[in-house]
Amino acid sequence: MGNRWLRALLPVVLVLVWLVGAAVGGPTFGRLDEVSSNDSASFLPASAESTEAGELQQRFNDSDAIPAVIVAESDTAIDPRDLGSYEELSVTLGRVEGLEPPAEGAPAVAGPIPSEDGFAVQYLAFVPSDAELAEVVGELRTILDDELPDGVTGYVTGPAGFTNDLVEAFGGIDGILLAVALRAVFVILLAVYRSIVLPFLVLLTSVFALATSILLVFGFAKLDWIQLTGQSQGILSILVIGAATDYALLLVARFREALAENETKWEAMRVAYRGSFEPILASGATVILGLLCLLFSDLNSNRSLGPIAAIGIVFSLGAALTFLPALLLLFGRGAFWPLRPRYRPRTEAAPRGRHAAAAGPDAGPDTALERLGGVWKQVALLVARRPRVLWIASLLILVAGALGLAQLQASGVPQSALILTPSNAVDGQDALARHFDAGSGSPVYVVAPEADQEAALEVVAAQEGISEASLTTGPRGTAVVEDGQVLISGTLEYQADSEKAEDVVRELRTALDDGSPDALVGGVTAVAIDTNDTALADLVKIIPIVLAVILVVLIILLRSVLAPVLLVASVALSNATALGVSALVFNSVFGFEGADASVPLFAFVFLVALGVDYNIFLMTRVREESIRIGTRPGILRGLGVTGGVITSAGVVLAATFAALGVIPILFLAQIAFIVAFGVLLDTVLVRSLLIPALAYDIGPKIWWPSKLGAVPSAR
Repeated sequence: MGNRWLRALLPVVLVLVWLVGAAVGGPTFGRLDEVSSNDSASFLPASAESTEAGELQQRFNDSDAIPAVIVAESDTAIDPRDLGSYEELSVTLGRVEGLEPPAEGAPAVAGPIPSEDGFAVQYLAFVPSDAELAEVVGELRTILDDELPDGVTGYVTGPAGFTNDLVEAFGGIDGILLAVALRAVFVILLAVYRSIVLPFLVLLTSVFALATSILLVFGFAKLDWIQLTGQSQGILSILVIGAATDYALLLVARFREALAENETKWEAMRVAYRGSFEPILASGATVILGLLCLLFSDLNSNRSLGPIAAIGIVFSLGAALTFLPALLLLFGRGAFWPLRPRYRPRTEAAPRGRHAAAAGPDAGPDTALERLGGVWKQVALLVARRPRVLWIASLLILVAGALGLAQLQASGVPQSALILTPSNAVDGQDALARHFDAGSGSPVYVVAPEADQEAALEVVAAQEGISEASLTTGPRGTAVVEDGQVLISGTLEYQADSEKAEDVVRELRTALDDGSPDALVGGVTAVAIDTNDTALADLVKIIPIVLAVILVVLIILLRSVLAPVLLVASVALSNATALGVSALVFNSVFGFEGADASVPLFAFVFLVALGVDYNIFLMTRVREESIRIGTRPGILRGLGVTGGVITSAGVVLAATFAALGVIPILFLAQIAFIVAFGVLLDTVLVRSLLIPALAYDIGPKIWWPSKLGAVPSAR
């Protein structure tokens, strides 16, 4: 009687607990912008030269306002007699609430500054960090649209304009991204299950996992324990939906399989849970540990993404292992309506002794694939007939794709290339470059010791690519000195985020090593250089750590060394192939200018961690069947029974990551393509052909040095 009440109440209690968590966490989703930042300078470690220069630079300016460069470009030469109207425009722009004068008594908007060619004028304004940037920039652009005469176009660019447009581009993270991802997953689940109820149960599991994980992420960001950005917010959403759905698919598949062999839903769930708990937990742990390896990154944005995404996976595991089983127990066979699985007792129990000595070694393909049909039975039979041909052909395909790695341009991209939709700031930067020094509004800053001010100023002024240089001076025209340091600003001839500007800053740093060894170079260009250099260093450092961690997890899980080594090697090669093919697509099809320096690292972590997931799902089932019927038959049966669910999981995960492409940010679009393509490649080629065929060809020795590897197995 007690067990009956416990069975009845436990699912209800679990559902209620998750319902409360989701009800509290769901509304928190809309508040993430309160604790989110997209300031690239804050991504860098404190030890970076541009970070140190930026901190020292703040001493020369009490304000942390963001500069906005305002450009008015005319189709025809501007008559000098019309400059009076542009001066009036300066006053009108200065009335915008939220602007901050650069100095006491100075106008809120400096300008107009005519271009030498006479086709444009430039203004400079500053937006305080506590102002509503979107409102200020929006009002400035509205005034330009209303006040400028016909034939003159106005732009608000510079750091303020770019930041505003970047935030707007991230605006779809909360709503559009989730809607697209959930819709895609729902359609796939409908096609997979041909059930009305089950897709809702699986999606509910994913949504509840995301909603509850947001609570912890929001709290950590509020306490400044982690740095939340738009990109990490989007990746969290997609990762949780994809991972929770994958885990749910495995549990549901085992539950449906168990319902056909067990009369009651309780016994079926016991069997399904026992069979899926270890692979789900192992795959989740692998992803979590892989993501936490990002803590070794020197970039704050990368380092924070590790725990943010790991929190999401923890809640995905929790929901898949508690909330979903409770729902399935409440609905029972009705969850699969209208195609409810029928109880079909075996007429003859399958041998289940250790290693199945009587049936295992002699079990052929037909015996191993008993009660299976469809495409995956045919794939398994193909593996049995031509294992060596299959794995060699698969390997050659992967190697050929990996050759495209040489075309990957992942050394960073200009800020103007980050936004993939029309941007007023990007257009304004182009207009600025046409008529002024392109680096106007984003100068190079050099903080040098007072004793070196003349030498440092001379080096900056003489640097090729810098049009002018000046010391920050006080009211009397003397250099401002703060803690024995002076501040020098230099105007770049090139766009601050361009490769040419980066070359200038690198050369300037080298030149200053001789003229003023203690001088530090900062500014927008220096931040970009240090970010890219740090990201490349992270790639070299973190990849071996991730591979080592995943290898250890697989060794513990499979009680083998050879199989884990082959699995890790396969997903690493699959990752290289995905990056190689993506590089060719980015360059030849999409025409991207390059890739963010963090793209290869993120792609590697996601693809290796998630790619190992499917191999875990496959090989844990193969090991289970190998113990029962022998290694080679176990490989065939493991492939046959997991083929459908793993392929479905791969399609779901690829679809969820592809949804990132709806956010018009270059980084997210590239991650979306690489991971979606890589997951499909891993699912269709690596897990379906390469690994089963290679393992079948090797035979029982695949489990070396486990005792299971000593059990003979017939072909």
